[in-house]
Amino acid sequence: MNKRALDQQLKRWARLGYSARGVIYLVIGGLALLTAFGERGGKTTDSKGAILKIMEQPFGSVMIFLLIVGLLGYSTWRLIQCIKDPDGHGSTGKGLAVRFGLFVSAVTHLLLAFWAGRLLMGAGGGSPQGGGTSFLTTNLGQIALGIAGAAVIVTGFAHIYKGITAGFEKYMSIPADKRNWARAVCQFGLIARGVVWLIVGWLLIQAAWMAKGGEIDGTSEALQALRDHAYGPWLLGIVAAGLFAFGIYCIMEAVYRRINTSIVDQR
Repeated sequence: MNKRALDQQLKRWARLGYSARGVIYLVIGGLALLTAFGERGGKTTDSKGAILKIMEQPFGSVMIFLLIVGLLGYSTWRLIQCIKDPDGHGSTGKGLAVRFGLFVSAVTHLLLAFWAGRLLMGAGGGSPQGGGTSFLTTNLGQIALGIAGAAVIVTGFAHIYKGITAGFEKYMSIPADKRNWARAVCQFGLIARGVVWLIVGWLLIQAAWMAKGGEIDGTSEALQALRDHAYGPWLLGIVAAGLFAFGIYCIMEAVYRRINTSIVDQR
């Protein structure tokens, strides 16, 4: 395969990856919206719950297979972004932090693809917590959980900042006739996802403090925390709509993001 064909293949794989992430968040946001409005079939869930919901649909196995391919593509592209730095984040403290976040994203989406693969083969996804619960309730585990919670909170603020400043636009080529509404949708989605990360981070820190690491379910529990608030339906509805908007943002990344593959072949 020549360089041009390889570049095109990598771009298609990366765009399929952005689309896969978008589908997952559309399902998460959609189910949470149904919950906020008290509709039948609604639930607060996370990425794995969204995949399970997709699996229940007609041709669910085919959709999950495509989702797995997309997640593998997304993980590969995230790893390239981390190592080759095609977006020019650099080697400053901030740049290295962003690139480390890209590495974490690559690993988490790879694990999600592996989990979905086991589900597709009928092996079952297994518990989200796995065998790490006992470790997380030790002193060292509590410290690790607390650090993870702080890192998630920083990530949440980064998403909110990116949304407010529309920093995503420098990586996307959105047509002028779509730019105004697209900017608003993407900003809303990023801010909402940031809010969810802030809640998840706080829950992780609380879990570390109370030595109950095995009880954290991430996005699902964060949305449930909003639902249980005094103004739960309204808060959940707003954030759920934002997560749905984040799914649209991911789909727009799949279509309009500038993907620089020329740097991949550089030595």
